Amino acid sequence: MNMTAPMEIDGKVLIGWGHMPGPGFGAMLDRARALAAQGDDEAAIRAAVPPPPLPEELSLQEAATVPLHISLDAETQDEAENRERVIDTMRTLVRTPTVVAAAIMPDACPAGPLGTIPVGGIVSTRNAIHPGMHSPDICCSVMMTDLGPVDPGAVLDAASGITHFGAGGRDQGRRFTLSLDLLDAFRANPFLGHQKMLHTAQAHMGTQGDGNHFLFVGRSRATGHTALVTHHGSRGPGAQLYRAGVEVAERWRRHLSPETLRQNAWIPTDSDEGRDYWQALQIIRRWTKANHNAIHQAVTETLRLTPVERFWNEHNFVFERDGLYHHGKGATPAWGSYADDATGKVLIPLNMAEPVLVARGRDAAHALGFAPHGAGRNMSRTEHRRRMGDATPEALLAAETPGLDIRFSGGRIDVSELPSSYKRASSVVEQIGRYGLADIEDYIDPVGCIMAGDMPPPWMSGHRSGRRS
Repeated sequence: MNMTAPMEIDGKVLIGWGHMPGPGFGAMLDRARALAAQGDDEAAIRAAVPPPPLPEELSLQEAATVPLHISLDAETQDEAENRERVIDTMRTLVRTPTVVAAAIMPDACPAGPLGTIPVGGIVSTRNAIHPGMHSPDICCSVMMTDLGPVDPGAVLDAASGITHFGAGGRDQGRRFTLSLDLLDAFRANPFLGHQKMLHTAQAHMGTQGDGNHFLFVGRSRATGHTALVTHHGSRGPGAQLYRAGVEVAERWRRHLSPETLRQNAWIPTDSDEGRDYWQALQIIRRWTKANHNAIHQAVTETLRLTPVERFWNEHNFVFERDGLYHHGKGATPAWGSYADDATGKVLIPLNMAEPVLVARGRDAAHALGFAPHGAGRNMSRTEHRRRMGDATPEALLAAETPGLDIRFSGGRIDVSELPSSYKRASSVVEQIGRYGLADIEDYIDPVGCIMAGDMPPPWMSGHRSGRRS
């Protein structure tokens, strides 16, 4: 009688034997476990459940065969150089075998090595989700609440005591509640159900991160009402999902298309992992919307207001339409049916001293249905700081934002977020009209905003509760 304990087999064991997750993987796992339970040794099990033959490797395609729609003009030397770099990186990217079309928005700017999707880029693929094309800041998005005829200064004061900028999450005692329904959705998903993710999802609720994320208060030209606008993404939960997605996509890339650049690796949507990852993205989207809503609702309740209207839209995400997966990196879906909560409205912030545009998307075919997400940059943060010369941050802020109430949560001014670091707002607005990307319905003129500021890194401040995202 064989008294040896049966071999323990899980998905990682099968992958180590050469299997790839996908259709039939679950059945293979069940078969292997059944054989192990009856006492078969490893050699016998591997012989009985051989991995299917690997799919034929996919070669890079010719860039000229993939439509690339360009809605980006250049009027200065900086803009011309930026435009050339954006087009070069997209022409390299579209050689990826899954890509069927791509587009560039007026706010486009490079975001990494050659072949990396730029900010303001859209890439449409077949049977593929590319984690590198939605970026670590998954579902970065903008929400606006019309607060009615309230003093905007009071809104800024209330928000200053509520929102949380910088690395990591909120301390115990200052956390926002995460709904049990959403927490259960995290637990049920293979990408999201681990303990570190669950802790981060709770601790980071009600936080806005750093960099270009902001809380903006302004007045509507159409109604005179005060509006609250927030900009941030999925924080730590999104960053963790991104890292997991990149790892899975890289494994597929090595089998499916070793020639493809690592940043353009993909997960097939018809695989088990592809279905789980797609569902994880939808859950992260729900978390991000709840995160915006938590901050907005806390401000309205503090001031005892009844909101007139609230809506949002994302710009670092993947959208399924007509059998294709549209990856928007810093690009906003401009068709009204992209999600159940879509309103057809598009929020386009420009910079802290310019209005937030409230627009109606035009679903332009030449833009693959997208609109810009903001103003974008013509140069890196480092280059912008270099050009500022010896001027102090205080002098620059005063010169570029006269009459505005600009607050930095960390106390120090981040000059790389001043208006001069962004493309000219008027040029972006003109190109939105010239290329028929959206119809502007209202302008939310700035009164003030809150940003993270030039904050010290977590290791310097002793903060250990999370990463910057």
